[in-house]
Amino acid sequence: MIKDLLLFFKILVTQKKLIISLAKRDFASNYVGSMLGFIWAFINPLVTIFVFWVIFRVGFKVKPVNNVPFVVWLTAGMAAWFVFADIVSRSTSAVIENSMLIKKTLFPASILPVVKAISSLIIHGIFLSILIGLLVLEKMPPSIYFCQFLYYLLCMIVLALGLGWGLAALQVFLRDTGQIVGVLLQLGFWFTPIFWNLKIMPVEFQKYFMLNPMYYVVQGYRDSFINFIPFWQHPYLTIYFWSITLAVLLSGTILFKKLRPQFADVL
Repeated sequence: MIKDLLLFFKILVTQKKLIISLAKRDFASNYVGSMLGFIWAFINPLVTIFVFWVIFRVGFKVKPVNNVPFVVWLTAGMAAWFVFADIVSRSTSAVIENSMLIKKTLFPASILPVVKAISSLIIHGIFLSILIGLLVLEKMPPSIYFCQFLYYLLCMIVLALGLGWGLAALQVFLRDTGQIVGVLLQLGFWFTPIFWNLKIMPVEFQKYFMLNPMYYVVQGYRDSFINFIPFWQHPYLTIYFWSITLAVLLSGTILFKKLRPQFADVL
């Protein structure tokens, strides 16, 4: 099993040029034919954040969270969740969308979820630049802890790819998988403390919400950009997260490898 897993990831390393090329094409395809082109990549996150700012800060007059402006606190959490949801949802349909490539026996199908992940990370970079802009506008101090987000980004990517490989394989044989994933991601969004603070929940229930692996990532982004708390101050939560994530990664890669030989027949 370990040998097969190492071979699986070796393919990703050897095909890095192809992955980058396909990721660029995938990202560019979203804006082909539009007048503003790549500018839409900035407009969409800006409009999303502006709408939430108007609704919650101007409309509902939501108070700062721990003396942090709500729009900053919210954007930090949204940045982590949006890229996760985008990678998972787009990876689920990656094999179906590239059926012509899959039918070519020499094409390494395992790179497709990685292509979707890299394409999603471009938008994530724009989202993060907006977050930094908000921190500057709100006159919040910079910190070396900003760099810590790279660790949590790695956490999120490993979790998302593990799910992406498994779901992409299932989608080939069970076409309802994409719809189910969409519903589960919506539920996950509201069950993850993104719009709401975990502290509003009774203490006895907080531990159950912390079992959600994405709580670790969302809170980690806030610890990196806002609270300046190092990840090693949460040793038990870190061990729990990586135990779940590595199990998901192992299951997803094995499932993809086992079902890959039948893709061409079903597609």
